[in-house]
Amino acid sequence: MTYLVTGATGNAGRQVVEHLLRKGQRVRALTRHPEKADFPDEVEVVAGDLMDPSTLDFRGITGIHLLTIGGDDYATLNTGPDIVALAEKQGVRKIVTLWNGQPGPVETAVEAGSLEWTHIEPTDFMSNSLHWAQTIRTTGKVEEPFADSLNAAVHPADVGAVAATVLVEDGHAGKRYSITGPEPLTPRHKLDLISDAIGKPLEFVELTEAQARRNWQKAGHADEMIEILVAWQSNPPPAAYTVTTTVEDITGQKPRSFRQWAEENADKFR
Repeated sequence: MTYLVTGATGNAGRQVVEHLLRKGQRVRALTRHPEKADFPDEVEVVAGDLMDPSTLDFRGITGIHLLTIGGDDYATLNTGPDIVALAEKQGVRKIVTLWNGQPGPVETAVEAGSLEWTHIEPTDFMSNSLHWAQTIRTTGKVEEPFADSLNAAVHPADVGAVAATVLVEDGHAGKRYSITGPEPLTPRHKLDLISDAIGKPLEFVELTEAQARRNWQKAGHADEMIEILVAWQSNPPPAAYTVTTTVEDITGQKPRSFRQWAEENADKFR
């Protein structure tokens, strides 16, 4: 059996590839940037773009780890119906989506189709804090909005472990899994943990919402993604900060902490 991982060079995708390999599975890594793949030799790397289904080939694939966003602006992937139709035609059995909890074209098509499906929803990735790295290295401070907004961010490796397990094992069809880390933290607290990891005092500067919107626009985020970020951070729903037991229930391992993630990535902030 061979499993296809979309977005394979991303933070989550790389971890799904790694955990599938640990389970002894054959892996095909789909990416728009095969030159960035840098995977072990046993991984089959293929070029393809989820926004252009004509570039996709699912022949010989048992299960797919499927993103629900596409492109550099993280916009909703509108080609879901075409992707699901191709997967059904070419003999795929299972699709596991990585989604943000907002029903979209991919989720709707997957649920309406004939394939086994599972949705996994990470509340937030610890690795999203890497976008602080450059300013921490150069100025020793972070400028962000909503400094006291809580979320229970999850380590990308835990997302990869859950996704790989759900792909390989039976018993997860039709399930929706919220994935969190072991504790809810604010951006201020995350910065304190990074400060501890690098042994250097760091300053948090809170931005207004208007300033944050301008920064996200400059970063190339789609308007719909900016609205999701504002809504999620300014008034997070209980799901954002309520810790779940999904990681341990599915993988048998306790979720990794933000302190552990910060220590693992300390060199990126120095």
